[in-house]
Amino acid sequence: MAKDKSKDDGSWGKLIRDVVVILLLVLGIHSCVAKPFYIPSDSMMPVLRNGDRLIVSKYPYGWSYSSVSFHLAPKIEGRLFGKLPARGDIVVLEHPVTRIDYIKRVIGLPGDTIQLRNGELGINGKPVKREVQPMLAIPVDPNLPGPDSSLFRFVNRDEKGKEVLELPIVRETLPGGATFDTIDMGPGYATDDYGPVTVPADHLFLMGDNRDGSADSRVGTDQKGLGGPVPFDAIAGRAEIISFSTDGTAEWYNPLSWFSALRSGRAGTDLRPERQGN
Repeated sequence: MAKDKSKDDGSWGKLIRDVVVILLLVLGIHSCVAKPFYIPSDSMMPVLRNGDRLIVSKYPYGWSYSSVSFHLAPKIEGRLFGKLPARGDIVVLEHPVTRIDYIKRVIGLPGDTIQLRNGELGINGKPVKREVQPMLAIPVDPNLPGPDSSLFRFVNRDEKGKEVLELPIVRETLPGGATFDTIDMGPGYATDDYGPVTVPADHLFLMGDNRDGSADSRVGTDQKGLGGPVPFDAIAGRAEIISFSTDGTAEWYNPLSWFSALRSGRAGTDLRPERQGN
């Protein structure tokens, strides 16, 4: 009996339509609701570590070209239902030149004047509150320190002979009450002195928490930095929570290693900053 080719063609057509619908649904969720994000560096240490996986929400600040996942949208000015981030929020953005995804913390809002002197941050002429914390010890693993990290100088051994990062921590509190830990490696870094610069309208000033190891608004685009305040339209979403974190030992062909590589205590970490007075 001859095959009914029309039925075969219909089956293939339905399969293609189903695949297209699924892809559009995934793109819509990624672009409008939330998407996963991988931390590839140490620029947001100590809060975020190389190997962390995050959930990034797309709706808190409204939507722009940068909200569309996989950089599929052309760069068009404007934002739908736009709402400025708060100081202290951790945001994902498209680099204004390369369109590569970056993750940084919001430090300055439109109209703010930002200045750093000897590594100490000032906003609108007032020094930001800084509190030196005890040294933070974090176990070294294949993902930490990350590639090309500036933190290798802080690798030591604990009493059991295991390698650990011993990091100098300074807790900052921004105007509005957002408080979070930063790494301050001491004097002598090019980013220790900057400004004063006033943030233009519809722009944000962004910095990494690893203050001496972050290509952010203080660093020129020729050095992979953001080249100053960033247009609000470039912000793609807000980092919400760590879903899980891996130490770099997982092997794709060994499912057991996927579980043994998980870092304990990272999953479920809330990435919204504490706010004094709340």
